[in-house]
Amino acid sequence: MNRNVETFIGCDSEYKDAKIVLFGAPFDSTTSFRPGARFGSSAIRHESFGIETYSPYQDKDLTDLKVFDCGDLELSFGSPEAALADIEDQTRTILNDGKLPLMIGGEHLVTLGAFRAVFEKYPDAHIIHFDAHCDLRDDYLGVKLSHACVLRRCFDLAGDGRIHQFCIRSGERDEFLFAKEHTDMHKFNFDGLKEVCEELAMNNTPVYFTIDLDCMDPGVFCGTGTPEAGGVSFTELLGAILTVSKTNIVGADINELAPMLDTSGASTAVACKTLRELILSINA
Repeated sequence: MNRNVETFIGCDSEYKDAKIVLFGAPFDSTTSFRPGARFGSSAIRHESFGIETYSPYQDKDLTDLKVFDCGDLELSFGSPEAALADIEDQTRTILNDGKLPLMIGGEHLVTLGAFRAVFEKYPDAHIIHFDAHCDLRDDYLGVKLSHACVLRRCFDLAGDGRIHQFCIRSGERDEFLFAKEHTDMHKFNFDGLKEVCEELAMNNTPVYFTIDLDCMDPGVFCGTGTPEAGGVSFTELLGAILTVSKTNIVGADINELAPMLDTSGASTAVACKTLRELILSINA
């Protein structure tokens, strides 16, 4: 793979040397409300030069790591399945080369493509999911491949008790009923995360970590397609990321930044800082 012309700040190692591989999945064709997440990955990459490589939270620097940024995939907007197949192929290549895939969305459906490849290699994998929304609908307006259904499709692969959801504060009644039977849902905040991560870490369970940035309150992060009042702060999210970092993360993503929906640029800056802290926290 060739390094992208414009990389996320500090992520300019060669592919052969890298332990973490960034790639963008600029897809938002199933967005149910306000589109624009397809521009999230390029905006994060471009605006990352407004932050530093050094994190005072973790006393770590991106320049001390080996991270490769191969840029955005060229995805079909007319076929969700074709886009997912391309994401799955890219993730599989990275995994087979002994590296950790870190994807920048895009809408949340892109997670399914990456998780398919992770599940293929790690059939005992669990998912840790931060989000405002359940994403557990069996279909959305008759369509089963939607960002409103992505965790339901992941459940179809992983099965009961393998999806751990946090910050959830929106969804249909049937989604919450489904979660009571089949997922480990923690509503509104990160209560219970420490205990979940301690158990996963004790068993060295492979973890796929997906962060829908709308888990944050719209007062912190409004540049997203479906903002939902009542979310967490950036510092609460950072603490949760550091908790999850103690597990065996084998793949991760952040998604659902729609940069043009916050013309101040503040949401993109929050997304950049979140990605920096996520990269630095992963023990790859």
